[in-house]
Amino acid sequence: MDSQAQSKFTRRDDKVWLKTYEELGLTYDIDLPADNTSLIDVFEKSFAEYSAKTAFVCMGSELTFQEVDLYSRKVAAYLQSLGLVKGDKVAVMMPNILQLPVTVIGVLRAGLTLVNVNPLYTTKELEHQLTDSEAKALIMVENFAKTYQNIGRKVVDHVVITGMGDLMGALKGFMVNTVVRHVKKLVPDYKIAGSVSFKNMLKQVTMSQYKRPNGIGLDDIAVLQYTGGTTGVAKGAMLTHKNLVANLIQCDTFLGTAFDDFDDRGEQAVIMTALPLYHIFSFTTCGMFGLYRGCIGLLVPNPRDLDSLLKAYKNHPPAFFPAVNTLFNALANNEEFKAMDHSKLRMSMGGGMAVVRATAEKWRQITGNIIVQGYGLSETSPVATANPLSSATFTGTIGVPMPATDIAILDDDGNEVALGERGEIGVRGPQVMKGYWNREEATRESMTDDGFFRTGDIGIMDEAGYVTIVDRKKNMILVSGFNVYPNEVEDVMAGHPQIIECGVIGIEDEKSGETPKIYVVRRDASLTAEEVLAYAKENLTGYKRPRHVEFIDELPKSNVGKILHKDLRKLEEDSQAK
Repeated sequence: MDSQAQSKFTRRDDKVWLKTYEELGLTYDIDLPADNTSLIDVFEKSFAEYSAKTAFVCMGSELTFQEVDLYSRKVAAYLQSLGLVKGDKVAVMMPNILQLPVTVIGVLRAGLTLVNVNPLYTTKELEHQLTDSEAKALIMVENFAKTYQNIGRKVVDHVVITGMGDLMGALKGFMVNTVVRHVKKLVPDYKIAGSVSFKNMLKQVTMSQYKRPNGIGLDDIAVLQYTGGTTGVAKGAMLTHKNLVANLIQCDTFLGTAFDDFDDRGEQAVIMTALPLYHIFSFTTCGMFGLYRGCIGLLVPNPRDLDSLLKAYKNHPPAFFPAVNTLFNALANNEEFKAMDHSKLRMSMGGGMAVVRATAEKWRQITGNIIVQGYGLSETSPVATANPLSSATFTGTIGVPMPATDIAILDDDGNEVALGERGEIGVRGPQVMKGYWNREEATRESMTDDGFFRTGDIGIMDEAGYVTIVDRKKNMILVSGFNVYPNEVEDVMAGHPQIIECGVIGIEDEKSGETPKIYVVRRDASLTAEEVLAYAKENLTGYKRPRHVEFIDELPKSNVGKILHKDLRKLEEDSQAK
C-alpha cells in the first residue's frame, strides 16, 4: 500500500457509526504530527515530561523514565557503533522483563527497524523469522539462546544476550539470575561465538556517543510485526512510525479518559502488562501507550504463572488491564483474585480473541468493570475497533471503528454488503500497515483497490456502526449448506456453569457434510457428555449444536491465549488415524 493511499483517511459522512460518535460525544477526527516526526519524538517528549516518575516495574524492581532514557540511548549508541544504519533490522527476543522496553526503544532511537520475536519460538520458526526479515542483530534473553545456537549457522552478524535480572540492580539481579540459572535450571547450556552480554554492551558505550538519527519520519518502517502464520508461512507486517503514532493517538482519543481522574490527582495509572510485549496487542496498548501517557508498565514475565501475576496485581493495583478471554477467565475463577481490591481498575480491554459473555459477566461481578472488547490485527497496529468506555453492559460486539478509521463489511468481490449481512471485515485508516515485507503479491491480495485491508474475519455491522465478529473464514463449519461459526457456538456453550472453557471444530459427517464437535474443559468429572448435548439443545439452533463431545484437560492455545482451532483439528485427525 503506497504512502499516498495510507494517508488518505477522509471522513465518510455516509457511515452509520458517525451518529454513534455524535450521540456519545466522541471525537472521530484526529490530527497526526508532521511527516518529519516519529516515535523517537514521542519517547523524547515522555522522557522530558515524566523524567523522575516510574516507567516500568518487574518483579519488584523499577526503572524511572529517566533511567529508560539513559539505558535506551546506550543501546542505540551500541547499535550505531556496529555500523548499523537506517533500514537495518534488529530482532528482539525476550519475555516481559525490564530489558525489553529499554531495548525496543533503543532500536527505534537508533533509527533502525525492530523485529519483535516470540521467545518461545522453535529453532525452525526463529530461523525463518531472522532470515526472512534479514535481521543484522539479535538481542535475546539467555533462556532461549540455545534455540538460536541450534540453527547451526550464523544467521545474524551480532548477538547480545541478557540474563533475566540484568537491570534489577546488582544484588537482586544476581539473585534472580542465580535462581533462574541454577535453581530452576531454565537456561540450557549454550555457546554462541562472538556474542556480547547485555551488561557489557552497556559498558562499551556512553550516552554521549548516541547520535539522534536524521531523516526518520512517519512513513519510515518502525517495526516488522510477524503474523502468526495461521494462513501459511509467517509474514512481516511493515508498521511505519505513522501507523504506530496514529494508533496511540486513536487509543488516547477514544479511551484515554479512563485515566483522567489519575491525572487530576497527580497519580500515575498502572497498566497491567501480562500479555507478552512481542505481541502487537500488548506492544501498542501496554508498552507504547504507557510511555505515551506517562503510566507505569507493570511487567509480568509469565502470565501463566498466576501466583506471580496475582502478587504483581496486589502490589500495584492496575487502572488498565488488557487481556485475552482465557486470562480473564482464569482470574475470574481464582478465589484469591476475587478477594482483591479492584477499586483502581478503570478499564479492562479484551482483544486477541473473542471474550465470551459468561466470562465478561463473572469479571463484572468481581471487579465492577465491564470488559471493553476491541479488535485488531498485526496489520492494523493493532486497534481497529473498540467499544466506548461509556458502555453500560458487555455488548458482545467488537465496538465501532476507531477515530479516523473506516470499517467495511465486504463480499468476495470487495463490495460492501448491506447492514446486518455477513461479510469480510475490511479496515482502512492511518494505522493500516504499509504492506508485507518482501511479499508484494500477498500485499496486493490483502488490499482492495480503495485501500481496505481484508482481515479474513467474518463480521456483521448494525445500524449504529457496532461490529460483531463471527469467525475466521477458515474456521467456518458447513452443515447441510448452513454456515456455523465456532466462535458463536463457544460463546453460548461457555455459559454452562460446569464448563470452564471450550473449543469447537467441524468434523466430517455422512449426512450433513460436516458437524460441530466440542472440546470441553470441565470444572469437575461429574459433567457428562449427555449434559453438554442437552445444554446445546436448549440454547442453540439445530444445525449449530455440537453432536460430539470430548473432554480435555487443557485447550491448545497460542502464547497470548488464543484457542488454536488448527491444533484441535490436528488432535482430531490424529485420533481418527489410530
